[in-house]
Amino acid sequence: MAHRRIEQDGKGGYRLRLPDEERELLRSLPAQLRDVLRSDDPCLRRLFPPAYADDREADDEYRRLMRDELLGGKLAALRVVEQTAGADHLSAEELEAWLGALESLRLVLGTQIDVTEETYADTLDPSDPQAPALALYGYLSWLQEQAVDALSAGLG
Repeated sequence: MAHRRIEQDGKGGYRLRLPDEERELLRSLPAQLRDVLRSDDPCLRRLFPPAYADDREADDEYRRLMRDELLGGKLAALRVVEQTAGADHLSAEELEAWLGALESLRLVLGTQIDVTEETYADTLDPSDPQAPALALYGYLSWLQEQAVDALSAGLG
């Protein structure tokens, strides 16, 4: 049985067992998302959904008050991934930042490629032009699950 990529280390932290290729990928993704976060790209709609869907004025006010804080948190989480992608151990706070960054990456990528429940109903076709993006989405989902499992193991 293969080792989990992320697991508790028994000392309050978490061990990362990532191959070099995955570490390099995880170092590169935050810069790509950072560029999108600083734009008005429509793919951000799932990352920053309306707080007041039925009240445009209240939603505009919420965005005015909270957008910078929400954006700052997402950028901070991306920095943690960039800075720790080469690490063998993460603190609980660092792994929580990873979890947030992975979710942000998944939401934006999923919106860009229009992922639905049916997307993975069939086997991924390597000749599909979206195959690399779909594979990346699947990897990020799987790694996010690894992080959730590792963090959850400490709750019981």
